[in-house]
Amino acid sequence: VPWMMYWIVFAVFMATETFSDLLISWLPFYYEVKMAFVIWLLSPYTRGASLLYRRFLHPALARREKDIDAFLVRARERGYETALRFGKRGLNLAATAAVQAATKSQGALAGRLRSFSMQDLRSLPEQ
Repeated sequence: VPWMMYWIVFAVFMATETFSDLLISWLPFYYEVKMAFVIWLLSPYTRGASLLYRRFLHPALARREKDIDAFLVRARERGYETALRFGKRGLNLAATAAVQAATKSQGALAGRLRSFSMQDLRSLPEQ
């Protein structure tokens, strides 16, 4: 459970830090403070991740639990539909490529056979 809390808090931190980093990275000692914060989150003595999770994240997630569940259901349905659509598109492309390769190779084989005259074919040793 403590590791779950840490990774959830760390994921939220990284998501917000991605955008806030552009605005506040110019502050002096920004990277040192960020490193100290991550160590504070990770430390079993300070239990920073547990504190932040229990005080802020868990209540916010509990309030929005129904919305999150509905979003996950919609995302799963859309993901399934998207996978089917791309799968069909991929199969169509593969079938088209196979037909084109077959027609090209068939034409090359016919052209190769046409290049031999009947006299050339009769002069081949029979095996």
